[in-house]
Amino acid sequence: MTARAYTVAFEGVEARLVEVQCAVSPGAPAFMLVGLPDKAVSEARERVRAALQALSIALPAKRITVNLSPADLPKEGSHFDLPIALALLAALDIVPREEVEGTVALGELSLDGRLIAVAGALPAAMAAAVEERTLLCPRACGAEAAWVGATTVLAPASLDEVLQHYTGRRPLIPAEAGEVRAGAPPRDFREVKGQERAKRAMEIAAAGRHHLFLVGTPGSGKSMLAARLPGILPPLSAPEALETSMIHSLAGLLTEGGISRERPFREPHHTASMAAIIGGGRGAKPGEISLAHNGVLFLDEFPEFPRMVLDTLRQPIETGSVMVARANAHVRYPCRFLLIAAANPCKCGYLTDPARACGRTPICGEDYLGRISGPLMDRFDLRVEVPPVAFADLDLPANGESSASIAARVAAARDRQTARFKDSPTLRVNADLEGAALEDHAAPDAEGRALIGRVAERMGLSARGYHRVLRVARTIADLDGSASVRKPHVAEAISFRLASATGGL
Repeated sequence: MTARAYTVAFEGVEARLVEVQCAVSPGAPAFMLVGLPDKAVSEARERVRAALQALSIALPAKRITVNLSPADLPKEGSHFDLPIALALLAALDIVPREEVEGTVALGELSLDGRLIAVAGALPAAMAAAVEERTLLCPRACGAEAAWVGATTVLAPASLDEVLQHYTGRRPLIPAEAGEVRAGAPPRDFREVKGQERAKRAMEIAAAGRHHLFLVGTPGSGKSMLAARLPGILPPLSAPEALETSMIHSLAGLLTEGGISRERPFREPHHTASMAAIIGGGRGAKPGEISLAHNGVLFLDEFPEFPRMVLDTLRQPIETGSVMVARANAHVRYPCRFLLIAAANPCKCGYLTDPARACGRTPICGEDYLGRISGPLMDRFDLRVEVPPVAFADLDLPANGESSASIAARVAAARDRQTARFKDSPTLRVNADLEGAALEDHAAPDAEGRALIGRVAERMGLSARGYHRVLRVARTIADLDGSASVRKPHVAEAISFRLASATGGL
């Protein structure tokens, strides 16, 4: 007696179909599981056996062999419990084989037969839709998986409900998509006193997804500014929300099936390891740069991160994806994020304050910011010095521009970019411009071209720096509502690129 069920194995955000083959044959009683399973999958034998016993289903005194095909694909995770149990029940003629074969199943079994939530229901639903099969998953995952909308999602709470569904006694009702989660009210730029140049840089960064480097003394407001950036970013589009949620689903970060339209804001501590930032570890899980996909990655105390971790950011910044390569896994994750980095000007933090600076000035500043490699620094489009705010200004009432008004300009600029790139499958914002597209959309007028040519020659701009200035100028023109890139737009973009008084930019 043989039967088949289907599930998935995860390779990054891709869910690959796995055929679970079960054969019950004469021979010495045994329960064999083959097909490159990891420890969690191998232990499924005991969970399945106990769950069936809880339903008063005894395994026959025969040889049971379960093969996970393709056999050369590593199988990891506890979500193989449910498909193994389904294949076994079909092989024993307890449930119809045809209906089981039309289902992609995933879920962990408890010893009493309850189904426990697992990570990855959203990409599994995508795979089921491609295969034109129904998805069967734990009830806690149903609202999440139903967001795909292209396949039927059944979400039982226990193995007993699965049996009653397949035997026709109590059919399951398809799950419905969860609610769009509303996050906490965003922090308002109105609360930031002074720092008008830094606010302007934040607006440009949000409008074109340009990477921003902030440097200033402790307490000058760098973290405060970064925390308010999500409040001026436009909400995720439906495709972006699904993209981001698939990564968060793999990481087990989706709660109660809700999907958020707010852009992610990730702020890992500077002691985070390379695997935590880039991705890796057991199962090559996504790192912070992928969890920040379509959102913001804020790295405070930037020079304090290990040099090797920082330099691994260079390639993902350019390509928008990262390949996590391990001995038993090569997984690609998307990581199109907006990088905001903040740093003190030196180790003591008071390089620009003669009354408080240490005795190693200015060498301490060169040594401290020198931890950031030149090629990495070259990838920041905007560089801003954040000066300390005068005590007299702190006593003034909050009367700056609100986040809502800044967000309106950012949204208008993004709409112009969406219209400009509507026929391109790869371009979304100005930061994506390169090659012929950069020449077509960001070429400045004659005066602007002459200006950037003189600056490039005198300041020694790299080719990358030259192109990044043009991208920023295009964004400034979009904020200005201008169809062409003019000299003032180029001049402002250059001003955010030139070296500052700290000597580290």
